[in-house]
Order: sequence, then C-alpha cells, then structure tokens
Amino acid sequence: MKNLFQKLFIRETSNTAIQFFRSIFVGGLASVVDTLVMILCKELFQMPETWAVVFGFIVGLTVNYIVSTFWVFAKAKVKNRTADFIGFAVIGIIGLGLTQLIIAPFAEHNIFQSAGFLVKNAVFSPLIPIDKYYIIGKCLAIVLVYMWNFFARKFILYRKSET
Repeated sequence: MKNLFQKLFIRETSNTAIQFFRSIFVGGLASVVDTLVMILCKELFQMPETWAVVFGFIVGLTVNYIVSTFWVFAKAKVKNRTADFIGFAVIGIIGLGLTQLIIAPFAEHNIFQSAGFLVKNAVFSPLIPIDKYYIIGKCLAIVLVYMWNFFARKFILYRKSET
C-alpha cells in the first residue's frame, strides 16, 4: 500500500496513466483558482465574461505550470524553463480559445459580441438566472479543455525522448 501511494503521489514518473491521475488534481486545483478568479472578476469588478475568463485563465495557467512541472511532468524535453513555459502557455492559450468557444452560447456578452444562443432562448431560466449561465459553460469547458491540455502537453512537451 505504501509503495502504491509513493508511486501515485511521490516518485517521479513517466507513466502516462500516473501522470494523468496526478494531472487531475493539478487541473482541478488550477480550475478552481481559474473559476474563482473568473467569478470574482465578473461579479465583483463587473467585467464582461470574455475578460473575466482571460484573467482567470492567466492565474490558473500559472498555478498549473508551477505544480505540473514539479509533480506531474518532472522531465521536460525542453531544458530551458522559459521556452518550456512558452510551449505550456501556447497549449493553454489554444485551450483558452476552446473555452471561449464553449462558453459563448452560455454568455450574455461573448467573443462574438452578442448574447449566446442559450441566453437568447433562456434555456435554463427556471433553474438558473440568465446572467449566471456562463458558469455552466465554464464547467463544461473545464472537462473538455482538460483533455486537450493534458494530452497536448504530454505528447508535445513531456514525452520521453527517444534514444
């Protein structure tokens, strides 16, 4: 049992299944930070959803990178930390674009400068106020974009080098 615990949580690993398991925790932490910052920006500072998502993304990406490089993907193909972060961030920026597209139908003001389809048609209005729909979109985006981020980072940045 101790050996399994160490294998899953402590030892360095290049095992994709263990890295995926660990990245669920890291992605969960980063998603919570990202989402809280997004909600604070939207609700406290009255930012449009599009900008709130961007600010949340920046903070979440930073948390994700720091924890991922020390615990999930200990060995990068790229030895230069700045270049590694740029690659990590580019994959994340693509994920941000996907997030924006996923949230668009749920947002009052989205990247297309109009209310999303689900807002216009008040699909969830008996259950959730229209101005909170963006949170549903964000939850959906977290799941889908997580898959993109993990596999892109694993196979582009952190795959074991061929010798």
